[in-house]
Amino acid sequence: MFKLQVIFYKSFMWILEIAMKLIPLPKPTLFVGQGSALQLAQSISTMGSQRLLIVTDKVINELGMLEGIKQVCQETGVNIEIYDGILPDPTFELIESGMAIARAHKSDAILAVGGGSSIDAAKMISVGLTNNKPLSQLTGMLKISESGLPLYVIPTTAGTGSEVTAAAVITDSSSGQKLSAIDGKLVPFSAALDPTLMTGLPAPITAATGIDALTHAVEAYVSCAATEETDKHALAATRLIFKHLPTAYTDGSNLVAREALALGSCYAGLAFTKARVGYVHAVAHQLGAKYHVPHGLANALVLPYVLDFYGTSAHERLAELALEIGIAPSTQAQQAQQFIAQVKSLIAALDLPNTLKDIIDSDIPEMAKNALKEAHYLYPVPRYMDQAQCEGLITSLKS
Repeated sequence: MFKLQVIFYKSFMWILEIAMKLIPLPKPTLFVGQGSALQLAQSISTMGSQRLLIVTDKVINELGMLEGIKQVCQETGVNIEIYDGILPDPTFELIESGMAIARAHKSDAILAVGGGSSIDAAKMISVGLTNNKPLSQLTGMLKISESGLPLYVIPTTAGTGSEVTAAAVITDSSSGQKLSAIDGKLVPFSAALDPTLMTGLPAPITAATGIDALTHAVEAYVSCAATEETDKHALAATRLIFKHLPTAYTDGSNLVAREALALGSCYAGLAFTKARVGYVHAVAHQLGAKYHVPHGLANALVLPYVLDFYGTSAHERLAELALEIGIAPSTQAQQAQQFIAQVKSLIAALDLPNTLKDIIDSDIPEMAKNALKEAHYLYPVPRYMDQAQCEGLITSLKS
């Protein structure tokens, strides 16, 4: 029976691939380097926007990280309003609050400053204002009919790659489910990768977001939808993250490492926007929805288990990643195993936990069911997992 299901899933992915190739996926204009956030702010008035809603969280606002941006906006005649109500795993309610503020302010553009939660919320605020539908009807694949307000993005973490992706993740507070909206209209107009805004990031967040970016790169590279273009981005991201994440973790003020990680995260975002991700994200989303585990940390927990599960189906691709990070040539199987071992070593060196004792046994069947539903209808994975295997994997996370 499962073999028949796999045939169906593969057929569905084939149809989805054809549809994806017909979707225009714009690439944002990128400003990169120290001071690039101010360059982006300067460009907003040049693009004709006069009334800007800044979407962020209270910590960023209270730390004064917006002061330079606010000053540039004032000098260029752009009127601003700040919505700093974003929390991790933003809900429909938080997004609707931002939309109400934007309407009252008569905003004609949106600027996200923050991590993945602020960027995802800003994406949904942008399209929510221009599409006459409930936000829930904008989730899923290609459900957004109208382009959103011009969206500008300044990430303050190097993890999600959301500044270049066509996706946003929203939490339905009534069901606890994480829902994805995937559409080319969610790609921001421009983004700034400014390492000076990342130097104060605490070491644990640096670690978790860095592994999030690595997961994007690895899952995109082993994806059955990988292309020559996504491979180049995924390889570059993997190389940059392995080289610079330990330095950024131990020396958060190192601007070279911070900029390299920002680029790595961006490249990984470009890779998975087209190649998509896999079971790591499908399971990690359940951990976030059920137990509020931060997404990067959830990915760090799940990544080694999924790579082990893929086995020989991913050996060739993992062996190529192994060469990219300097592992000596050997057999494909040995190189693949060495790459997985290096992933585990990196996670351990970053002091990230490898177990989640909060998992409740009675939650596991539903979590597995939801993870498989997400993966099998969105992600072109190299090897398919059934309910029992997924339950076993989630159980393994406990010990």
